[in-house]
Amino acid sequence: MQDERYAFRGKKHLLLPILFLLPQLVITVVFFFYPAGEALLGSVYMEDSFGLSREFVGLDNFAVLFSDPSYLETLYLTFIFSIATITLTMTVSLLMAVVADQVHVGGTLYKSMLIIPYAVAPPLAGVLWLFLFNPSVGVLSTLLDSLGYTWNHKLNGNQALLLLIISASWKQISYNFLFFLAGLQAIPRSLIEAAAIDGASPWQRFRNIIFPLLSPTTFFLLVVNTIYTLFETFGIVHAVTQGGPSRATETLIYKVFNDGFIGLDFGGSSAQSVVLMFIVMILTFLQFRYVERKVNY
Repeated sequence: MQDERYAFRGKKHLLLPILFLLPQLVITVVFFFYPAGEALLGSVYMEDSFGLSREFVGLDNFAVLFSDPSYLETLYLTFIFSIATITLTMTVSLLMAVVADQVHVGGTLYKSMLIIPYAVAPPLAGVLWLFLFNPSVGVLSTLLDSLGYTWNHKLNGNQALLLLIISASWKQISYNFLFFLAGLQAIPRSLIEAAAIDGASPWQRFRNIIFPLLSPTTFFLLVVNTIYTLFETFGIVHAVTQGGPSRATETLIYKVFNDGFIGLDFGGSSAQSVVLMFIVMILTFLQFRYVERKVNY
């Protein structure tokens, strides 16, 4: 009788965590597993433009995809965009965090001002920089013109890509700044003071003590920023360039939208979604498999 009572209590205790996890499980299934399953299923079918009928084609959508030179160019473009955005974001945010960690007078105001861009939606962040670089009335484009450099991202693909990199980085700098600042404040001051007493210069203290102790934070932000550049920059691309000029800024996530919702190629768009999903999975695996080895916990 006593064993049955303990078993009943065990079931009650097991039911409670399940109830707490249920909302998150429902959200994960509805907004992740179900769409991913639909993309996998749609990638092996050829649908008509109205979505009324479809034909099983196996892996033909993937074969057409990788034989398309424009898709391979999009892969390369996305790689350049991601590397540049991640590098600029993490470098600037780390520099700002180091400066903020040393500010004593007005530090709260300084930190608060740096956090503000994180509250801005990605499309709005793109529009803000679009106004600044407007070829006709933009403040920064006018400044560049006075220096002898003509700016027109509507005609120059490299300038359009640079505008996207700046917009995407500015949006994400605040997020990285928060984590870097928290990581810096968690480092024991005694270690830094001991290195200073031993004669280490500020750069030597940063390179040999501070940055290695920030490696867990850096690794986490590397993974998060990779996902951000591949998925969450869609709003910036759509608001600023719409993939132009001449598809010079059409990233993988925007090509999925462009081919699926504009070109009505549902099968090809689903195949692109699957490829993008596998790219993220592979990159995340490689980061945890090789990059994490250099992390000092």
